[in-house]
Amino acid sequence: MKEFLDLDRRFVIAHRGGARRRPENTMTAFDDAVALGVDAIELDVHLSKDGQPVVIHDATLERTTNGRGAVADNTADALSRLDAGWAFEDSGARPFRSQDIGVPSLESVLRRHRNMRFMVELKGASTELARRAIDVVRRWDAVERVLFGSFSDVTLGAVREHAPECLTSAASSEGVWALIKSHLWIGPGRPAYQLFQVPERRPWLRIVSPRFVRLARNAGLPVQVWVVNEPDDMRRLLSWGVTGIISDRPDVAIKVVGRT
Repeated sequence: MKEFLDLDRRFVIAHRGGARRRPENTMTAFDDAVALGVDAIELDVHLSKDGQPVVIHDATLERTTNGRGAVADNTADALSRLDAGWAFEDSGARPFRSQDIGVPSLESVLRRHRNMRFMVELKGASTELARRAIDVVRRWDAVERVLFGSFSDVTLGAVREHAPECLTSAASSEGVWALIKSHLWIGPGRPAYQLFQVPERRPWLRIVSPRFVRLARNAGLPVQVWVVNEPDDMRRLLSWGVTGIISDRPDVAIKVVGRT
């Protein structure tokens, strides 16, 4: 994963495996992203009832599966037997329903794709999730191909304390502080994180700008932007010096960065 600190390279990262191509955060999506030739896959994890990191974005099941209730109220085995292709829609059709596509565990993903880089988004403020995810990553000798991210200072603090060998992106508060400093033309200095993974903007606030990217790069910190699905946006961000495009359409991003 250290190659992601290379400021002279451009990387395509499949957001949730490529959420506009396949059911998000499923093995089907990850298989597709690998076949496309992406540089990395971004995925989200929660803890199951039996304490296993499982790959799903929401804390509840309704949006992406045929299940009901909280992820934390179900065992990893029960989650794996849900239909995680249930909600995916393509041109009005539901092509992935009843295809034995369950909610995978982080362990199963790292075991299946042993040469792929993963950006693991730890959901919520949970030191236990951080520790258990670290255990899985170490068990599968995946430290060199996993980068941890989270909105939570608590969660990323636990990663940095218990696994200082792992790369982490900036937490939300760290990103906000860097943004404030950038408006004063002050760089982020020497922070605990190794790169930024940020949206270009929020409804009320622009985050990524040529100035922000320049100051980050001057500090040796790459900027990766999510979620970027339009080719013109990809080209503009890359022209500013952004090094990573995190996209629901990794096939489009691959074409933009000149892989095909």
